[in-house]
Amino acid sequence: MPTGRRKSENSTRPKLSSPGRPKAAHREQHVLFWRLIAEGISSEEAAVQVGASAPVGGRWFREAGGMPPSQYSKSSPPLSGRYLSFSEREEIALYRAQGVSVCAIARKIGRAASTISRELRRNSATRSGGFEYRATTAQWHANRAAKRPKKTKLEQNPALLQYVEERLSGGVAGPDGDIVSGPNVVWTKRRSVRRQHRRWATAWSPEQIARRLPLDYPKDPSMRISPETIYQALFIQGRGALRRELVTCLRSGRALRVPRARRKGKGRPFVSDEIMIRERPAEVEDRAVPGHWEGDLILGLKSSAIGTLVERTTRFTLLLHLPPMPDHGNGPRQKNGPALAGHGAEAVRDAIAETIQDLPQHLRKSLTWDQGAEMAQHEKLKSETGIDIYFCDPQSPWQRGSNENTNGLLRQYFPKGTDLSQHHRDELNAVAHTLNSRPRKTLGWRTPAEALEEILS
Repeated sequence: MPTGRRKSENSTRPKLSSPGRPKAAHREQHVLFWRLIAEGISSEEAAVQVGASAPVGGRWFREAGGMPPSQYSKSSPPLSGRYLSFSEREEIALYRAQGVSVCAIARKIGRAASTISRELRRNSATRSGGFEYRATTAQWHANRAAKRPKKTKLEQNPALLQYVEERLSGGVAGPDGDIVSGPNVVWTKRRSVRRQHRRWATAWSPEQIARRLPLDYPKDPSMRISPETIYQALFIQGRGALRRELVTCLRSGRALRVPRARRKGKGRPFVSDEIMIRERPAEVEDRAVPGHWEGDLILGLKSSAIGTLVERTTRFTLLLHLPPMPDHGNGPRQKNGPALAGHGAEAVRDAIAETIQDLPQHLRKSLTWDQGAEMAQHEKLKSETGIDIYFCDPQSPWQRGSNENTNGLLRQYFPKGTDLSQHHRDELNAVAHTLNSRPRKTLGWRTPAEALEEILS
């Protein structure tokens, strides 16, 4: 029995085996999503603001490698009015459902009749064998047809690909050429965590690879690549021949790119602009007026710590005894539980207040600290002691130069990799007395104790 011709065969679009479900989001939503990401908003919150679900926002961010695709970036030009928009396709679908002719639809939306006829043939839904026109499906087909796939430079040049992979993920070899495998680390599709084993590899940075190529291949212009191309091949899915897990060979171990606005907003919530180091009095900078201190923690094994306070003018040092709480180390660690290691916010606040309470008032003017969580109770510390608290910028240890230098001297007595909780208060006082009795070049070979004595006398 002969069968009739399927209506879907009238389509000028090639047949699709299994294209999947049409995407619900449109270009305008994607553009707004990446604009919000650039402002520092999380991917989940940005997705909700553009009308998508939070999990969809996370998927968009991961698939793009943390950076906006070229068609959604700021530099991308807006779509030309030559092409049909989604709103126009919605009108076509409505008129088509009402039985309006092609020419009438063209007159209503201000387009040529040939444009409407071509749109109906190319972008109609044909999966069921029919010839139905739906705006969402038509927009999806139009977006797929607008893609211009182009092979990346690494895909086109196998020799360049091999060179990049060897310098990025090659094995660690000794002087005799034998490969040292190192620890066995499984790729978890997430950032490499600090204080855990990392994969051992040659680990050249993309910039080192790009700058070394002209030296190794001076007469071969095809052996050239930019660092950004390597980064995109690592971070963006389907962008190149480099495997996704090779991001573990980067020194940062970062699995996704982080927008700059997010990195700027990483400060502690208890740190406001009014107590940043730039608001510190000018008299602190020249060290002419005593009473301004710098503080920090030196850390050891088993989450042990010792607090350090250094006076900027005399370099006089005070050490804070931070013993662990009685229940520390007993049983499994409790998430978001009390700070039992001894250097939580409350313990540090009490230790500072107890240590400086015997100092005269004119030697308790200000304290500069980094943005560690141990200073979360700085407001209560200020009310108890009357000392002003200021915080350094993130990742700026040079803003506490005296304290950083003193911490280096203290490592002679408290080396890294040792348990600092075994030292009692008397031992800390002895070490502090030793440092304060050591002549300093910056003090004209006087000791910090002598310099402080001159101020007090």
